[in-house]
Amino acid sequence: MTSPAPDAQVRLDIHPTHASAVIATVTGPDTAEVVAVLEADAWHTVAEATLVLVRIDREEPHWARKTADRQTADGVTVAITPRLQDAIDEEWTWAAYPMHWCTREEIREVSDQAQQIHDAIRHGRLRIHAHAHDGHTTVAVGTYTTGESIHLHGEDHLRVENYTYGSGPDAKSEALADFRRFHGDAVRPGPAPLTRTEREAAQARRPLPAQPTTTTSRQVSVPVYAADPANAAAVLDRFVTDHPEWAKHHQWPAEATYALHESLTLRVELYHAHAPGSDDEMWTIAAYESPVGDHLWHATATAGTPAGVISTMLASLTDEHDWSSTAWAASTAHPDRKPALPLADYSWEETATETGSVWTSPDGGCRLQRDQSGWEAQGQSWTVRFSQHTPPEIIQQVVFELAEGQGPRLDTYRAPHTPTPCPEPVARPPISGLYSPTPRSR
Repeated sequence: MTSPAPDAQVRLDIHPTHASAVIATVTGPDTAEVVAVLEADAWHTVAEATLVLVRIDREEPHWARKTADRQTADGVTVAITPRLQDAIDEEWTWAAYPMHWCTREEIREVSDQAQQIHDAIRHGRLRIHAHAHDGHTTVAVGTYTTGESIHLHGEDHLRVENYTYGSGPDAKSEALADFRRFHGDAVRPGPAPLTRTEREAAQARRPLPAQPTTTTSRQVSVPVYAADPANAAAVLDRFVTDHPEWAKHHQWPAEATYALHESLTLRVELYHAHAPGSDDEMWTIAAYESPVGDHLWHATATAGTPAGVISTMLASLTDEHDWSSTAWAASTAHPDRKPALPLADYSWEETATETGSVWTSPDGGCRLQRDQSGWEAQGQSWTVRFSQHTPPEIIQQVVFELAEGQGPRLDTYRAPHTPTPCPEPVARPPISGLYSPTPRSR
């Protein structure tokens, strides 16, 4: 007799702060049953009936689709948000992948084996005794709880077992002795420090903050420097769409998206794995003398920077302005050349310091200053920095935006909470199975 299908719905969406991770929200009478199945399928619970799929190979959308197919086959209603469906459909590959002869599916197979090693270490099924750096990458020696000892080579999605030993204390001793013989003075006890990718994955698995049962918000207009943080991916997408001379690229490191000007002398980098309001630099704009020339200047912005400020920075790089039609070398300013600052006309207060003047907004929510390394604009939860030689016209555009611009901010207060309805499922064509794992050998 066939068991009845679970009465539950699963909604899959992009993680709010992690670039590639996927969030599953389960609703319905049989929620607990479906949550248990997802946990067995490598999903991690981060809130009530909410799970996250996070991997060190950035392939979460691909594996989320497989989860969706299995749940659908079991009779569970699965809905995929449009932005996750876009990520599933996106074709991309690793830049400069070392095993260049591999097909896309073979690359996924190698990455999945690396993920299994990562999970075994994280869950305590594989104990790492020592590690070293062989001059190119991290190597390690460890033993599974099953007794099998192994040598590991590589990091993140490229980590593989390159030597395997039998089970038992003799195998462990042999594995350790060989490891010390291979790597000598470079050997260090215990596991290697977490990579940046591993740290970000750990952050994405942290519990999500509890949602109040009664919340709503209203949007108010405030000075641009006090506005909410930008939806970074949307700002970059809109900029590239509006300016065909720019093109977006995905390449290593996978946690970043790049936009390149057709001249190849301007580059915008967007790092995704930063929570809004963090102090880490999320945006970098870099200018070069020529496609293979020297670096001229750069600007950076942290994750909390409002959309109006970011959009102004990006717009200042376009052909809409006279200076960008010339070579960036000719447009680049000498350190003594200053932008025109209209701040006094907007009641900003100027204060003299040892390194120069500091301008502060009337409400004290923003300040602009210059030191020996360049210019810096700072709000309550964001910072934008311009290096020396940044064209003063670009700094001037940002200053005008700070003085005149307005932006949205959400003010939250308690009100009756209505659950978000589950959208209609997105049709998914069938996909082929993975390759069979390659047997491990010593």
